[in-house]
Amino acid sequence: MTKNRLDATVLTLGFAFLYIPIIILVVYSFNASRLVTVWGGFSLNWYVSMWSNQGLMDAAWVTARVGLLSATFGTILGTLAALTLVRYQKFPGKMLFSGMIYAPLVMPEVITGLSLLLLFVAIGVDRGFWTVIIAHTTFTMCYVAIVVQSRLLTFDRSLEEAALDLGCPPVKTFFQITLPLILPAVISGWMLAFTLSLDDLVIASFNTGPGATTLPIKIYSQVRLGVTPEINAICTILIALVTLGVIATSIGTKRAEVRRIRDEYMALRTGS
Repeated sequence: MTKNRLDATVLTLGFAFLYIPIIILVVYSFNASRLVTVWGGFSLNWYVSMWSNQGLMDAAWVTARVGLLSATFGTILGTLAALTLVRYQKFPGKMLFSGMIYAPLVMPEVITGLSLLLLFVAIGVDRGFWTVIIAHTTFTMCYVAIVVQSRLLTFDRSLEEAALDLGCPPVKTFFQITLPLILPAVISGWMLAFTLSLDDLVIASFNTGPGATTLPIKIYSQVRLGVTPEINAICTILIALVTLGVIATSIGTKRAEVRRIRDEYMALRTGS
């Protein structure tokens, strides 16, 4: 009983350490006072003011586009990398390929950002919107590859083999058999990639340029001069959007898993 109480206490303190600052930020986003540490009553004025702040809105739009594009590209490349690692056990340079996939996971973001900056300078590419997308795709695809690879390792290949034996082409087999079965992992990888892109400051700051200021960079530049209630408001909206996205993805993944289990059960019943 004592051990259970100790575990519950440690867990409670851990969650409190993580979420109390977020709760305080959300509460003070509705503060009527301009001073973020002094409660002046409930108000939505800072949300109205935030929408009229053109700098914040432009940065938010850039962040949304970068996140959507880099997460999509990273998911495609990460899924292909996972398929290569799992399905092709032996090919020249596999060790090097695996190292290149796993390296950004443990490498400091400063090194990743600086190396990409040096690459863009060496090949004469002007930094801007697309260099940020390339940089974010580079490190998000690694996370997608790990998520999808873990699903492929437990994948029942007999379904693919049955489709191939019946004359289904490999590409069609992938899109009709393999992809639907690993789709929950692909969606989870996309959500992780989008969240990482949305949150990134270091790598984007090295590779950004004129007209490509992301929201984290904009917030950081303003916070150095002092936190304003508008920052609390836009951070609250980001928290709400990420929370809704995670909930929607979890529900969709759960339904897809239930549908997959039901289809496999019906296939077994039909076969028997």
